[in-house]
Amino acid sequence: MNRRDFISFAAATTLAQAVPSLAALPMAPPAPIKPMDVGLLIVPFSAPEEHFRRVRELGFDNCFLSLDDYIGGFTPAVVSQFRDLIAKYDLAVTAVEVVGPGKLEWNFTEGPSTIGLVPPGTRVARIDALRQVSGFAKQLGILQVQTHCGFIPEDPADPLYPQAVEAIREVASICQGNGQHFLMETGQETPTTMSRMLRDVAMPNLAVGLDTANLILYGKANPVDAVDILGPHVRSIHAKDGRWPTDPSKLGEEVLIGKGLVNFKEVLTKLHRLGYAGAVTIERETSGPQQIEDVRQEKVYLENILRDVLA
Repeated sequence: MNRRDFISFAAATTLAQAVPSLAALPMAPPAPIKPMDVGLLIVPFSAPEEHFRRVRELGFDNCFLSLDDYIGGFTPAVVSQFRDLIAKYDLAVTAVEVVGPGKLEWNFTEGPSTIGLVPPGTRVARIDALRQVSGFAKQLGILQVQTHCGFIPEDPADPLYPQAVEAIREVASICQGNGQHFLMETGQETPTTMSRMLRDVAMPNLAVGLDTANLILYGKANPVDAVDILGPHVRSIHAKDGRWPTDPSKLGEEVLIGKGLVNFKEVLTKLHRLGYAGAVTIERETSGPQQIEDVRQEKVYLENILRDVLA
């Protein structure tokens, strides 16, 4: 499934010492939300108002925007439309994300050559797309830009590794100029590899978007353990659940939160103790009425856990 289809509602409706300048950044939420408030990832391309309205109808006061369909079209009219809708539904937007343009294969066989800023063939276009979305977000007062950087080589001697360092540094510099953090979303790399990238890029606004399930779906780490490595740098959370991959060509299975292997209470407790105060954003990779029902259930599940974590 392409990322742009996630949460579309269809037509149906500790390294802190290694990078002291980064660790010293305040952990305050990027938008006026309660600490660890539950939010929703949406893809508001078709019928934007329907998507923003649905966020509020489902009881959320914040959202995360996946905006690949707008690449090349972040016009003043779109800025005005989004500004008006965000105000109308009184929502905080915690981050924006693009992962394209170009072919994206979310698997182990073609993923390394198609996902993120690592593949040379799409790197320039994706840096430009992130430049566009960063400028768009700046006009809306959104302080975080996120993407998958790709299958970052675990071997720092791999020729693609220093190229990835420079590409990520370039995007982080763009975001820094717009007063934003640039977040690397977990998934295709081990937490140790991501921590090395944080160190080697050495930009104070480079941080981590923790996707709780991706670490499992890609067979890279248990998210509880990943927080021990990356926790001080987490500024965004995609709450998602899943199971380990059993087919070496395919990612693991994403499932309803609470039905997979993520220990949300332990993950969220560790992050709370580290001072994380951003959103806990639900990302449910189903569609239509089932997606809406799943999101309702996941919201209750997470809020029950957070009631204990924040007590």
